[in-house]
Amino acid sequence: MKFSLEWLKHFLDTDASVAEIAAALNRIGHEVEGIEDPADKLAGFRVAKVLTAEKHPDADKLQVLSVDTGDGQPLQVVCGAPNARSGMKGVLGLPGAVVPANGMELRKSAIRGVESNGMMCSVRELELGDEHDGIIELPEDAPVGTSFADYSDASPVFDVAITPNRPDCMGVMGIARDLAAAGLGTFKPIEVPSIDGEGECPVEIRTDDPEGCPAFYGRVIRGVDNTRPSPGWMQRRLKAAGQRPISALVDCTNYLMLACGRPAHVYDVARLSGPVVARRAQDGETIEALNEKTYTLDDTMTVIADDAGVHDIGGIMGGEHSGATEGTTDVLLEIAYFDPERIGVTGRKLGLASDARTRFERGVDPAFLDDGLALLTDLIAQTCGGTPTEATRAGKPPVESMVVPFDPALTSRLGGVDVAEDEQRRILTELDFKVGPDWQVTCPPRRHDIEGPADLVEEVVRIYGLENVASVALPRADGVAQPTASPQQKLERKLRRAAAARGLNEAVTWSFLPTGDAEHFADGAQLWVLDNPISEDMKAMRPSLIPGLLAAAKRNADRGAPGTRLFEIGRRYFRGKDGASDEKPTLGVVLAGEKAPRGWAQGKASQFDAYDAKAEALALLEAVGAPVENLMVMGEAGDQFHPGQSATLRLGPKNALARFGALHPKTLKAFDVEGPVVAVEIFLDAIPAKKGEGTFARPSYTPPALQAITRDFAFLVPADLAAADLVRAVKGADKQAIVSARVFDVFAGQGVPEGKKSVAVETVLQPDEKSFTDEEIKAISDKVVAAAGKQGAELRG
Repeated sequence: MKFSLEWLKHFLDTDASVAEIAAALNRIGHEVEGIEDPADKLAGFRVAKVLTAEKHPDADKLQVLSVDTGDGQPLQVVCGAPNARSGMKGVLGLPGAVVPANGMELRKSAIRGVESNGMMCSVRELELGDEHDGIIELPEDAPVGTSFADYSDASPVFDVAITPNRPDCMGVMGIARDLAAAGLGTFKPIEVPSIDGEGECPVEIRTDDPEGCPAFYGRVIRGVDNTRPSPGWMQRRLKAAGQRPISALVDCTNYLMLACGRPAHVYDVARLSGPVVARRAQDGETIEALNEKTYTLDDTMTVIADDAGVHDIGGIMGGEHSGATEGTTDVLLEIAYFDPERIGVTGRKLGLASDARTRFERGVDPAFLDDGLALLTDLIAQTCGGTPTEATRAGKPPVESMVVPFDPALTSRLGGVDVAEDEQRRILTELDFKVGPDWQVTCPPRRHDIEGPADLVEEVVRIYGLENVASVALPRADGVAQPTASPQQKLERKLRRAAAARGLNEAVTWSFLPTGDAEHFADGAQLWVLDNPISEDMKAMRPSLIPGLLAAAKRNADRGAPGTRLFEIGRRYFRGKDGASDEKPTLGVVLAGEKAPRGWAQGKASQFDAYDAKAEALALLEAVGAPVENLMVMGEAGDQFHPGQSATLRLGPKNALARFGALHPKTLKAFDVEGPVVAVEIFLDAIPAKKGEGTFARPSYTPPALQAITRDFAFLVPADLAAADLVRAVKGADKQAIVSARVFDVFAGQGVPEGKKSVAVETVLQPDEKSFTDEEIKAISDKVVAAAGKQGAELRG
């Protein structure tokens, strides 16, 4: 929210400097996001008088002016404005001044051979408006030589962030009240005029939707002149707030909203037909709003309509059809109270934001309808003339004041600061609370954020000064603190460290995805799709971590990164059978680009493959204590992965701990990523917990007393037999003696029968109490050969 110092002083009698006001605003909870002083931009510009204006000797559209700047020595200036003439007063930019509109620094120069010592400026060049057909013309009494910043009363502008719980400060008057309570001056309450209307309002007003629009007040003003511009002081304040002056009638409604936080609307009576009613919209009704867009409404929305149709999306935006024009002579003023929740729902459904919606959905002052109507009537009458009728009222606003029993000692207990009772009473009174002798505090209806005594403590401490709250350490109990991390948190910490130690870089991606990307990885599961997403491209909750990591890898590649190694620990989201959210803790890994750069030893750069993905999956599972030796490599990882280059790691046929492999070309095409790219997903909720987890007891490790021995076996196996199945069979042949087994050679070709391959397995045999005898080793070897035979393997001669 923006407002000028001049506007603030309309409601606050203060001598405080800009810096002091900014510090006070920050101190009481209204963060100052910026301060802009127009005087800084107007440095070097003066009020000047054109003494003579003669035709340029070398250009038809230029004139050579002699300009008095108040220094006693006229300056020669070349000007192309059609309205430049002898005797007029305007604004001269001297050499060294910077033109606000384009940042150009003025210099003494020759234009078509004639020296020019500055520039006579237009309204647009000084960013005072959009006019640029000629230079600024100042009144005859403008003092020549005066700084234009001083002459124009350029006032510093504050840009303040108002938190959603303080709609009472969405007007300059509310800001002034807070600053006065903080001791920065005296609050000047707005003077509400008494309006003596002539005759009854000729337009019937009613509300047929008391839930959406509890109260609807209005009156007609006859004989207005909307061709007049709004007063200079009003335009100046509106421009400071970032509002472009439109017409006198619209400027009056905008001024009331920004000054008092009270949105209002005017209708051209000539364009209305029958009673004006606040009602529910009908499904399919449409309206062309003032932003020149057409909106389709439904029966949950409150509108203002007449017999001809909808004229206003209640509390959000008026319609183009009944808006005031230059030819408008009779207007109907609308001051209404709309339900904040209904306004919020309607605005989100239509995707329509406005200043009025911002205020109504946060909650305007329900007790300000009569005063707001009187103020708006007076503004329009002074600006546009006209004769007002009597006010007409439909419905009743919710003006019941909340009474909160308050204990001043609560400020010390909750706020941590001792504030004298008299000071607490003063602060609350200055903020417009009524404090009874027994500390029964009556809240103004505009303060929707006050729900109990704790909120009053916040008000007192906020105004008294948060800097006065002493910094006190929290009490700490004696002894060793008990661990608070859950087993799941411990697992994720261990996994995060292990992934980083393996050279992977952690990424944190959005939990939301475009619907198409989410469906690509849904594998038939029911997605969570948001009704009110932050954007249409962030509508579905992710069913996999891979899409977000793919997008991150693509961004890195687009910026020239040769290779990417990313991991993320997060949640996947699904809709459960009963409609509840089902969250799955998961680790995702994406390896893309170059695995190793090109070099003299290996030649061209190497790429990641499915074996790299498998290695990462096994290493990370091992780091968190998963029984990797018992895992089975089974099946394909899903349609998103390349067939034959992907698999799952399972404990039994149904419990999948991870999936890994190269991503399918269609997946890479869908995400606009160049391959090959490999990925891993580890399903953390599927990892079985260790026995005894959560206790300090751990079995001690004693190295074996006897040396292990190795035995190699070469088998002829069917070409389609997975090596992991053969290794699992070998290890299971004698679980006590065989401590490990691994493949160290695979060969197919000359000397190997068609449809077969040779797989060599190294086994490690560990004796226990005594060394193995030859007979025992032979017995173990026979068990290995027999177990392998069940897999279709035969010992190679």
